[in-house]
Amino acid sequence: MALLITPFAQSASSEKDITKQIDTLRSVPDAQRGARTGEIALEIRELPAGLPKLKLAVRLSHLATEGDPGLDNLQAVVTTLTTALAEDPIPAKGDKPASPYVDLARLTRYEGLTTTLADPQYTQALAILEANDADVQKADFTLTDLHNKKVTLSSLRGQIVLVNFWATWCPPCRKEMPDLDLIYNHFKSHGLVILSITDEQMFKVGSFIQQSGFTYPILLDPSRKAATQFHVNAIPESFVFDRNGKLVAQSIDMRTQMQLLRMLAKAGLTP
Repeated sequence: MALLITPFAQSASSEKDITKQIDTLRSVPDAQRGARTGEIALEIRELPAGLPKLKLAVRLSHLATEGDPGLDNLQAVVTTLTTALAEDPIPAKGDKPASPYVDLARLTRYEGLTTTLADPQYTQALAILEANDADVQKADFTLTDLHNKKVTLSSLRGQIVLVNFWATWCPPCRKEMPDLDLIYNHFKSHGLVILSITDEQMFKVGSFIQQSGFTYPILLDPSRKAATQFHVNAIPESFVFDRNGKLVAQSIDMRTQMQLLRMLAKAGLTP
């Protein structure tokens, strides 16, 4: 929705309104949330250039990938973030790109979106993500589950493996867990393994899992060894490996049941 309000005082009020909309976006029903996300992106785009606009664009981008807002709505978010960065570039942090450039690179690399931004920091961010993915392809770990059984990633060759990073305090993590459990129970006889990894303490995690009744394997990573190998800085995040151990898909946020199935299909898993 393009705003026609132009005076400064009214623009400032508009920023407050958009902030409120972003704050309450998770309460919007899933059927309407995608469209609402696209509308907020357009409203942000109409704001005057500057840091407040960029901060709103970044905040929306962090929420837009929770589930499936639709390709057009997600592209609107990317275009708004691109516009905000082009209008008001921010300096790098030492030898690393500033975080909004990394956010934009993650969206284009992992969500199949496009940007017109021609900025060295964005290019550097893409190169970092490519290197991170190469690290993930080589990663291996041995972690303990809630029953004190050790599980080693490399020992699961021949099976399709979905590695999921999560935490009990994370709303989008909890939201995708029923779908993960449903998919696991349907496909485990087809050779699907789900390894859901958290850095929280066993008692807290065990209590949560006992109450929820989820049945797929939960692994404990208190030292964040696996999370570090996988370059996980935000959760939930999932990685799919095919039967040969090749990384074939990954997500940067919670996925719906259909999105998870599409990821697994890239590993050759079909109903």
